[in-house]
Amino acid sequence: MRNIFVKNYLAFAMLILVSFTFTGGVFMAQVSRYSIQEKQEQLDTTVNYINAIVENNLTLLDSTDYNTFLQTYMDQQAAVSGCIILLTDEEGNIQILSLPQEDEELQKAMQGTVSDKLAATIREKGSYFGTGNISGLFTENYFIAGSRCERQDGTIAALVIAATPSTSTTGLMRNIMRSYLLIICITLILTLIISWFLSDMLTRPLKSLVSAAKKFGHGEFDVRVSENNNCDEIDELAVSFNNMATSLQQTEELSRGFVANVSHELKTPMTSIRGFVDGMLDGTIPPEKHNQYLKIISEEVARLSRLVVRMLDAAKIQAGELIITPAPFNLTEMAAQVLISFEKQINDKKLEMEVDLADDLIVYGDSDNIYRVIYNLVDNAVKFVNDGGTLSIHAEREGTMSLFLIRNTGSQIPAEDLPHVFDRFYKVDRSRSRDRTGAGLGLYIVKSIVNLHGGDISVRSSSEGTEFAFTIPLAEKTDSHERGKKTEA
Repeated sequence: MRNIFVKNYLAFAMLILVSFTFTGGVFMAQVSRYSIQEKQEQLDTTVNYINAIVENNLTLLDSTDYNTFLQTYMDQQAAVSGCIILLTDEEGNIQILSLPQEDEELQKAMQGTVSDKLAATIREKGSYFGTGNISGLFTENYFIAGSRCERQDGTIAALVIAATPSTSTTGLMRNIMRSYLLIICITLILTLIISWFLSDMLTRPLKSLVSAAKKFGHGEFDVRVSENNNCDEIDELAVSFNNMATSLQQTEELSRGFVANVSHELKTPMTSIRGFVDGMLDGTIPPEKHNQYLKIISEEVARLSRLVVRMLDAAKIQAGELIITPAPFNLTEMAAQVLISFEKQINDKKLEMEVDLADDLIVYGDSDNIYRVIYNLVDNAVKFVNDGGTLSIHAEREGTMSLFLIRNTGSQIPAEDLPHVFDRFYKVDRSRSRDRTGAGLGLYIVKSIVNLHGGDISVRSSSEGTEFAFTIPLAEKTDSHERGKKTEA
């Protein structure tokens, strides 16, 4: 959980910092621009008031009474606006100084002249706004606005300058920055708490999955995890995990059953073979009966061989190594050959046969493997049909495919077992308890072979009997025609 928590928190923190930095930068730039603009308007207004009064009374500018009035007016404006107001001559020599409040040190420092550069700029441009040091005597910068008072002949009579320390704006920006940093810290702390709970909420079901996976590793296949975790992705993962667990549990059960079946299938014939061989060797079985028991031994060996071949085929199919070599062949002839090979079993059970095979049904496939498919299906049908029952075989063309169908009367396959009859290692022991010679691989191999040919296989079962049907592609007409020519030749 620590890794997910740290990653979540770092991601959220980076997003917050980037967002706040961008937003804060834009906001502070706007505030700074607004603050400077406000100061400029304030200073320009103050300068214009003083400038208008001076220009309207230039003839009284040097009189003592008017200078006293002007000093009083400028002092009032300085107190109201909080600005330093200066009236200088053309060269920048300070004539009248008004401060927003009494400050002897500032009063002394402001005596004399303003900077030559500032005075020259106001004289040349007529008006001015900027930042700087009014007299060059301070380390502190000011917002400065200035204007020139002109006589009627255009000559400069005086310069009016208003200034306010820039610390008022920088102080505002500093306060905003403190608030901004405080908000970031609070947000990061809240993000830390939220990330912790979010990570815990996400990792709790993941921990459950990890615990279940460990139990799976120790063979506990009945473990399941909750599928309701208030998160669609994790719920989907939990559902997939439970489906996987169910599949593994079924596979494990089938594998155990397969091992038990194979062990039984191997042990029974081997025990019989050993018993008969020992009986012939020690004389228990008389010589005149040796051929009889050798025949039984041969059947048991063939049975073992079939079992081993099926196991090898199943392994090849699972590994994708079963290769088919398709070619045109006559499915009708093949089905007839298979039925002939079961003649004895059919007669022994006194079965009624219903055979309907289309003439010259030429299909395109691997004849050896298709033979195994038909043989296996007929073998199952003969094995499970009831004595005196009916065995039906039907083959016909169906579009571009050929349909082979085999039906037998007898016991019904339960509905819950039908979806699994083609599964590997699956045996329907409850309904077909007479099947003691299989390992649950025959129908799995049949389905795999049919699917490799591009066909499909299905099963239906009812109280009237069981029906298997599969399809494989028909051969092209050109293939059938060429085969016919070769046969005639």
